[in-house]
Amino acid sequence: MHQPVISGTGVFTPSEIITNEELVEAFNAYVDLFNEENKAAIEAGEVEAKAYSSVDFIVAASGIHRRHAVDKSGILDPEVMHPLLRQRSDDEPSIMAEMAVDACNKALKSAGKTAADVDAVIVAASNHERPYPAIAIEVQDLLGIKGFGFDMNVACSSATFGIQAAADMIRSGSARAILVVNPEITTGHLEWRDRDCHFIFGDVCTATLVERKEDAAAEHFDIISTRCLTQFSNNIRNNNGFLRRSRPDGVKDRRDMQFMQNGRKVFKEVLPIVARHMLGHMEDNGVAPADLRRMWLHQANKAMNDFIGKKVLGRVPEAGEQPNILQNYANTSSAGSIIAFSKYSDDFQSGDVGIICSFGAGYSVGSVIVRKA
Repeated sequence: MHQPVISGTGVFTPSEIITNEELVEAFNAYVDLFNEENKAAIEAGEVEAKAYSSVDFIVAASGIHRRHAVDKSGILDPEVMHPLLRQRSDDEPSIMAEMAVDACNKALKSAGKTAADVDAVIVAASNHERPYPAIAIEVQDLLGIKGFGFDMNVACSSATFGIQAAADMIRSGSARAILVVNPEITTGHLEWRDRDCHFIFGDVCTATLVERKEDAAAEHFDIISTRCLTQFSNNIRNNNGFLRRSRPDGVKDRRDMQFMQNGRKVFKEVLPIVARHMLGHMEDNGVAPADLRRMWLHQANKAMNDFIGKKVLGRVPEAGEQPNILQNYANTSSAGSIIAFSKYSDDFQSGDVGIICSFGAGYSVGSVIVRKA
């Protein structure tokens, strides 16, 4: 058995930024168009008029102030309201693979390693650009890695589930080093015309290098334990897929082909599950709340993270114990907890303990307890 460690992380951040002010201006312009086009039906009571969004509403609901996007032009066009991405030929790198390569190279650099040291690539994300060939195999090819790769999807928990899969393979000896990559183009599956969720997501890609402790060339975190949990729920769902053209009701403007969420039920049902999961995982590994230096949580909503932090610690977290990055990145699905870990782990001293935790559709929860070596 080998001890798995996290020896490097990398974050690819798209250059384009959408502020709340820009988003509200575009959304409200769309509302004006919709209400004017449907004026007669609205007056007849056949269609409900759409309401404006506001910056204050967005911040109060989520804590988000801005987000990064692979394309903002289409999103901010009231007559389009989705990203506009160039169709790439099959001979070009896919956009997800391109993002992944950037993040992977940064993770390798931080670990003092090269692609020649890596045996496998796991691309774990909430949505994939295509069903096959696997994005992971494309990333493997672009990096020149000899070994294997595969894709996996556990929605917002994909990163921690991917780290568990990598850590298990390291422990068993089936691989020496694995890149876990989380390319999230969340703007592509968000319904930007829905006031309740149009502000939630942003794009990013993270990468984590998991390897054997004896091979680590740089400062690293020992992976003390990993744990995953799933419990079926329809409260977060996306019904898009390869069977869509076979459905008799067609595909045009089907709202369920994008991100769907019953936010109130998710808040009420998921948070107790996450808190119990984290506390049980910590207790089984002899980690008391007082031993915990930091929690790197899934970045979906500030109120959710504040609730979990208080439940786990038994008190309101102090500054730095539960860092948030969603104010600048928004919800980046599986990548959020890894962004937080990458940005807020350099100050750890040897022996300090922390926990990475992500949660989302499924319901799914994944946690990784780490200790600075």
